[in-house]
Amino acid sequence: MLYALLISLAVLALLSIVFEEVTHLNKAKTTLFFGCISWIILFMAAGDPSHEKIIENELNENLLEIATLWLFLMSTMTFVAYLNAKGMIQILVQKLFPQRVSVRMLMLQVALFSLLLSAICDNVTATLVSLGLLTTFKLEAHIRRRMAVLIIFAVNSGGVALITGDVTTLMIFLGGHVHMSELLMLFVPAAFSVMLLAILFSLKAEGEVSTETITKSVRTIDVVIAVIFFSTIMLTMALNILFGIPPVLTFLTGLSVMFLVGHTSRSDKEELQILEYIRQVEYDTLLFFLGILLLVGMLKEIGTLDLPTEVYTQFDPNISNFVAGIGSAILDNVPLTAALLKAEPALNTPEWLGLTYAVGVGGSLLVIGSAAGIIAMSKVKELTFVSYLKYVPALSLCYSLGYGLTLLLAYQLYN
Repeated sequence: MLYALLISLAVLALLSIVFEEVTHLNKAKTTLFFGCISWIILFMAAGDPSHEKIIENELNENLLEIATLWLFLMSTMTFVAYLNAKGMIQILVQKLFPQRVSVRMLMLQVALFSLLLSAICDNVTATLVSLGLLTTFKLEAHIRRRMAVLIIFAVNSGGVALITGDVTTLMIFLGGHVHMSELLMLFVPAAFSVMLLAILFSLKAEGEVSTETITKSVRTIDVVIAVIFFSTIMLTMALNILFGIPPVLTFLTGLSVMFLVGHTSRSDKEELQILEYIRQVEYDTLLFFLGILLLVGMLKEIGTLDLPTEVYTQFDPNISNFVAGIGSAILDNVPLTAALLKAEPALNTPEWLGLTYAVGVGGSLLVIGSAAGIIAMSKVKELTFVSYLKYVPALSLCYSLGYGLTLLLAYQLYN
């Protein structure tokens, strides 16, 4: 009876994610509620102090994993929130894109831009910035819809090769299953599949589009903080590869440098304005991860994850990973990845890399399968669940070829 109740809470949480656009209930709040309630019920049903102590230890272990993830995301998202608010990202867009360009070339440039941006920013920010880029050009409705689909696929693909780009990549990395140098290999299949989709989408694209230049003044301090951010990303990778320093430690150090620089170059009032940007960090995203990881931790505690693990292990891991990627288009890839990690499957390095690519990119197959898709659907009126379906064959082809290339390279390099 207890297990049935707890499993139903997890199911309700997943349904709240899938039908968020219908119910208008924020998935961060619903998953956090169900996650907390499930652990409270576990404690209340413990029955004796010894069992309560076991549950407490499991909860503490779960919270430690969550805290590591939270601190890393908080650091990266604070940097991005500051630079975005100061217009630094928009200025970068103006520098990279010409005022007049052919639609075909624009598609290739947008694909590459979204791919690279999503590697260093969270998916939400990369999607918003890339979609904002589309508004600066006068595009026909069907071209704008096609570009929005391209952005979704590019954003989800770009995050798989760096821990700064996708939470599922970060989760697999923090689990100790892949090294940062190994993850970098994933950029090759990710870039290949994205550029292939851009070429397919641009085949029938004709004409030219233009944009107007927007002038913005940039203060020296903002440029310095942008340099600190990109230096932190480079140092995070270098220090982890050379000395095994946890990425969260390097990023928190970079964040502290950002605050110190802000303090030395501004008055107290201006410094408060810098700190105000922390409040712009997407805490809904952080709360969502907290709720999901609490739920997955609860499911592991009651042994529910044993069954999917048995099913997962019945097949060749490369096939299971490919199907898991498709599954992430229906279910959110964060709970799916968290469940697989809690189940602790025995995979070698190429198989872990295949799983990283699959769960990162597979969510692109449906518009509701990723945060990028949900955001694009809310921002581009021409993009709906049904209109997105016409692009599924092309998306499936690029996903499949990218996954195949991932396995080919991984087995050659790490097996």
